[in-house]
Amino acid sequence: MAPPASTLNPDQLEQLELFLKDWLRHSGRTQADLRRSLRAGSIRMPALLQELQRTVMQAGVVGLAERLCSIEAEWQHHSPQVVGEELAQLDLLLQSIRNDAS
Repeated sequence: MAPPASTLNPDQLEQLELFLKDWLRHSGRTQADLRRSLRAGSIRMPALLQELQRTVMQAGVVGLAERLCSIEAEWQHHSPQVVGEELAQLDLLLQSIRNDAS
């Protein structure tokens, strides 16, 4: 059975926007990161909110929560790899400096 079509009211959209801004700041991510994960057309907050509003219309608030949780999981999955690659590059740079110094 399909969930009933619903939308977020202006107050809920404002709360969602504040949540997104806090979430991005605390996770060290940007609106561009969120745009990529949502596959939205723009990094501007109205476009991101519009994409999330589509999720609510299709799957309800539960679907919105699931989508945001999956994005968080995706980000958590990719973060250690990036840090590991950066550390490996730092190790190579340090080794190069040591070789040049000897």
